[in-house]
Amino acid sequence: MSERRTVSAGELAVEELLDRLESGERVVVRTEFLGSEHQVTLRYDGSTFYCDTPTRLHRHESREAMRTCLENQGYASQ
Repeated sequence: MSERRTVSAGELAVEELLDRLESGERVVVRTEFLGSEHQVTLRYDGSTFYCDTPTRLHRHESREAMRTCLENQGYASQ
């Protein structure tokens, strides 16, 4: 089973977060949306990156696509 780490949104830099995912770590990001705390689980299965939000599962086929998602959603710091 992969290691799991919980962080606050923006706590890790984009490259650090991507490296952790590619090494097999799952990262749970705590984020606030409309006054409520939510958790987003980020993972990588060796070919696809996943962002499992409370409402949907996003899939990204490349490191660059995942980087864009992490930056746009505020999950990682610049």
